[in-house]
Amino acid sequence: MTNVDVGKQGEQIAAEVLEDAGYRLLDRNWRGEGGEIDIVAMDGWTLAAVEVKTRSSWRFGRPAEAVTPAKIARLRRLLGQWIGAHPQQPRPRELRLDVVAVTLPPGGAPMIDLLRGVS
Repeated sequence: MTNVDVGKQGEQIAAEVLEDAGYRLLDRNWRGEGGEIDIVAMDGWTLAAVEVKTRSSWRFGRPAEAVTPAKIARLRRLLGQWIGAHPQQPRPRELRLDVVAVTLPPGGAPMIDLLRGVS
């Protein structure tokens, strides 16, 4: 399985996990100036930019460890851009950055962590 395949599978798993957790998905792979938001979703009245990190092992660290302060700052900027590009959407009461960390070990069951409010 290539890295692209691993990433696509992880994003699909993340979307299902979020929906099962009650999120309403609004956008996937939205590109703004300077980057991309993997998933934009509403969790109640909270608008969340969701970063999906997928790995096939922990050899280079757990997936969530790849979400750096620079990445968090970029996601904040991108979420503001997304809001500006979607004026028809209801105004959220709160904004949040979430991470779905997916590990897909060969031959094993996926390991999934949903981290709300990453800062």
